[in-house]
Amino acid sequence: MSSFEQLRIVFFGTPDFAVGSLKALVDAGANIVAVVTAPDKPAGRGMQPHASAVKQYAVTNHLPVLQPEKMKATSFLTELKDLKADLQIVVAFRMMPEVVWNMPPMGTINVHASLLPQYRGAAPINRAIMNGETETGVTTFKLKHEIDTGDILLQQKVAILDTDDAGTLHDKLMMAGAGLLVETVKGLATNKIQEQPQHTIAADHLHHAPKIFKEDTIIDWTQPAVTIHNFIRGLSPYPAAHTTLAGKSIKIFGSEAVADLLKHEPGTYETDHATYLRFAAIDNYVGIKELQQEGKKRMKVVDFLRGFRG
Repeated sequence: MSSFEQLRIVFFGTPDFAVGSLKALVDAGANIVAVVTAPDKPAGRGMQPHASAVKQYAVTNHLPVLQPEKMKATSFLTELKDLKADLQIVVAFRMMPEVVWNMPPMGTINVHASLLPQYRGAAPINRAIMNGETETGVTTFKLKHEIDTGDILLQQKVAILDTDDAGTLHDKLMMAGAGLLVETVKGLATNKIQEQPQHTIAADHLHHAPKIFKEDTIIDWTQPAVTIHNFIRGLSPYPAAHTTLAGKSIKIFGSEAVADLLKHEPGTYETDHATYLRFAAIDNYVGIKELQQEGKKRMKVVDFLRGFRG
């Protein structure tokens, strides 16, 4: 078995979440022989090509970058094979064909932002908060055919605070996942990790984390106030919970459940036009702290109310 520094590693990733893991590996002295990330995409007003967060980090740190349009392209597969990787690592990347993830002798490992088998899928951070969880974590595991079902290598628990939203939890899990990944690779290099099949982990009920579409972000005011509050913070800052106010679409980024004598039908709002704006849920009110009206900038509710005439 090679030492940690001797392992030839190819890293696959695209967004900020993956940068934390790549940086941790580089800082720990890992031998990253190439970084695979998404092709540049047009962005901004001029629709100029924009590099992924992972590519930006890789270029800055002089790491070779591959950006295949198609993972099964012969040219890419040849290039990948020529790298003679011992191990591949995937963090926040698209689906990979077996010919890719099964290529290196040590296989391919993934970092997932949940305690598998809970919250398999594309949106584990959002879904955990939306469901009112008080704990989540990160998992390293071996890739196999079915998504997020491979044998578990290591796990680390992370608390979800009442003050957390998807943004703050993302950052905590990114850091935890980066540290756990380095620990995992070092453990694999010294053959000190015992793989655990996911079906051996007891679970009364499995929660899933499917991708979130725009229709999934609309607030249902007939739910309890606490449920709606969790829904809002689980979608903040992105993609953000949506509702309508005075006939206009708004995004809500911050809220609180307000216990008060309920006088309105669910979805009805009330405001003093100075300090508060709240919507009726089925049991209590949901106070709005931060929002964004369509075509406007995000702002605190007191600033929004100065110009609100609804």
